Amino acid sequence: MRTVDLAAPAPTRGRSSERPVRTWRGRMSAQRMTVVAEPAIGSVAAARAHIVSHALAPSPVGQVGLELEFHLVDLSRSAQRVSWPALNGVLATLPSMPGGSRVTVEPGGQLELSTPPMPDVASAVAVLRRDRGALSDRLARARLGLACLGTDPSRQVRRLSPESRYAAMERHFDAAGCGDAGRSMMCATAALQVNVDAGPREGWPDRVSRIHRLGPVLVVLSGCSPLLAGHASGWRSMRQQVWGGIDQSRCGPLLDGEHPEDEWAAYALSAPVMLVRDSVTADAVPITERVPFATWVSGTQRLGGRAPTSADLDYHLSTLFPPVRPRGFLEIRCLDAVPDRWWPGLVALAVTLIDDEVAADRAAEACEPVAGAWTSAARDGLDDPRLALAARRCVEIAAGRCPPELRSEVAAYAEMVTRGRTPGDEIRERTAEVGPLGVLEEEARA
Repeated sequence: MRTVDLAAPAPTRGRSSERPVRTWRGRMSAQRMTVVAEPAIGSVAAARAHIVSHALAPSPVGQVGLELEFHLVDLSRSAQRVSWPALNGVLATLPSMPGGSRVTVEPGGQLELSTPPMPDVASAVAVLRRDRGALSDRLARARLGLACLGTDPSRQVRRLSPESRYAAMERHFDAAGCGDAGRSMMCATAALQVNVDAGPREGWPDRVSRIHRLGPVLVVLSGCSPLLAGHASGWRSMRQQVWGGIDQSRCGPLLDGEHPEDEWAAYALSAPVMLVRDSVTADAVPITERVPFATWVSGTQRLGGRAPTSADLDYHLSTLFPPVRPRGFLEIRCLDAVPDRWWPGLVALAVTLIDDEVAADRAAEACEPVAGAWTSAARDGLDDPRLALAARRCVEIAAGRCPPELRSEVAAYAEMVTRGRTPGDEIRERTAEVGPLGVLEEEARA
């Protein structure tokens, strides 16, 4: 949900910025709300063709982009969120990150680092480590720290950004009956997102299917959000619990079928429109009734007093959040943010199980019995025997196939999982000792 660019854009490796496959610039940062005079789409068939043509781009497999979110903490007043003016005052002075990552801000004041696409997972981890250190050093001068956890364990949920987009999103969520979950998602969660190539066209069905089968196990492995705003629900990933509380026609997983680009088009056309641009001011206007995009483009119902354009369709796509989202490349969006001592190993695990052909085949077989177990993964984690078996098998596979540069990090993560633990167990135990605010402060100072 990024909107405010606070550092230089990430390099695009010589590719046109109009093509998403190599830029990997983040969830919404390129979706600016500007009024552009252009023709209406014209038909549902034209809209479907537009979505399909942009869903996946043929490519080799290997490049990796990473996006890591943090909860920003004022180390002098950790119980209070940093005000929006103060936040922008500090971040506006940031220099470009040494590795080329972009720094952006979420509506609740969370910060995100997004790397440029790197040739392999080891170089992506190296860049993110370097830029994370540079960002932390700079923020420390203002007594600010970054806590890398799946949810804010202590502070109350509150939107800081005044942008019309987020006010409109709140109103849409309220009208859809999921206002609390929507606000929590926007303002109190943090993710580790892994972006990978779509691969050769003929391999898309198998590749997308294997990633979906792996998804619940990745939720288990990354579970690091046992508390939200001082409360514990008992779920291993309260971040995923929040996502599950939002309209699933917008946030649920895609079908696992033979034509992922067609399935994405069907998903997008049936999903309700969240907001539209005012034709004069370009401000976001919430849609508070359920209007699938197909209904708008067919002319059955008009929104904003007009028919939709391709820009409206692209903007609509940016408001859809399945756990695996096609954007030319593939966004893996189901991982909780985990502390710095763990995320490099988690990244290497995930990419190895996706991009290494041998590991991916073995992992798909191991995950077959738990395919689709998204809710159990978030709620029960390793307490579910079938998920625990699949998770242990997957970390064993990854430990034997991961890049040598990250072998020690993967081995440590695998050892933790084999003992029946994830990063969230550490957070839960520390909470019992120092409380939710103490955990937030500890991670922000780490």
